[in-house]
Amino acid sequence: MKIGILGTRGIPNTYGGFEQFAQYLAEGLEKKGHDVWVYNSSDHDYKEDTWRNIHIIHCKDMENKIGTAGQFIYDFNCIRDARKRKFDILLQLGYTSNSIWHFLWPKKTMNIVNMDGLEWKRSKYNKPTQLFLQHAEKWAARHADVLIADSIGIQDYIKQKYQLPSIYIPYGATIFEQADSSILNKWKIEPKKYFLAIARMEPENNIEMIIQGYCRSAKPYPLVLVGNTHNGFGQYLRKKYDHPSILFTEGIYDENKINNLRFFSKLYFHGHSVGGTNPSLLEAMACSCSIVAHLNNFNKAILTDDAYYFEKVEDIAAIINKSEQDDTLFNMHILNNLQKIKNQFNWPKIIDDYESMFMTSLSGYKKIRQ
Repeated sequence: MKIGILGTRGIPNTYGGFEQFAQYLAEGLEKKGHDVWVYNSSDHDYKEDTWRNIHIIHCKDMENKIGTAGQFIYDFNCIRDARKRKFDILLQLGYTSNSIWHFLWPKKTMNIVNMDGLEWKRSKYNKPTQLFLQHAEKWAARHADVLIADSIGIQDYIKQKYQLPSIYIPYGATIFEQADSSILNKWKIEPKKYFLAIARMEPENNIEMIIQGYCRSAKPYPLVLVGNTHNGFGQYLRKKYDHPSILFTEGIYDENKINNLRFFSKLYFHGHSVGGTNPSLLEAMACSCSIVAHLNNFNKAILTDDAYYFEKVEDIAAIINKSEQDDTLFNMHILNNLQKIKNQFNWPKIIDDYESMFMTSLSGYKKIRQ
């Protein structure tokens, strides 16, 4: 199959979860013999036309110059290019800014949309933007040939709101086994003597709640926060919580470094509250983290009873204080989560599921078109 992937800033990943997913999926499909093309922002540092035998299409992106509106121009440029590529499959990751162009989606290509999370619920957006995103979600749901849900919660939501079927395929992770504590020296931290949170600096990721809970606790160890703080909310957090025991590292995209940070953490905080299966949560599970997660249906569906959960600042403080006691329950959580990665959320299975879904859907699509 000739497969195009758009909707991300591109690969190799230097940004976030969807980019990481696009990278793993593209690599896996290419190794299975498919002709894979990934759309990259013109602002991406990688400028070559191929990456590990995957074709890279560079499209003009003006987000750095004109803000959010630039995303719509970037997606327009990607879709306009896709119309001439004769893809069998065009996988669109998310709907935020590309479903407005649904009338331009290539007609002789099967358009498959991964619906991501409930973007319109993100608190960083004002009311008009949230209203627009609800329309964008509807356009994507109504015009896609196939809908992908990365969590059971999103699948249920699509069925209930739009009376449409979707195919559940989560993300994957690889169990981390190459631990090297010397990597921690850069940040002057010690194994199992720091708390960790990795997220984009956005309100709905509950970074401030995590910090406030940490500040109310006994604070036995430093709190390490990984994520780009160049946006307004990130700058606000750095300024307000300027404290020697709170370490902002900025974004880290070296997979070995980030996995070692996860592996050696005492507690890993996952504050994401909007969306489906977050890739960073699966990666934390694969790195044997003791996970403290925001209590919501999406996180609960993945972690079940194998995590501590928080809803408010006081919960976080109590969990931190408890972490110095008996580790038996934490260790049981770790083992159970590793088993989930082995059985449910491993990359070979996810890539097989996508390939099978592509081939089955395409076969039916071609019959309808004949």
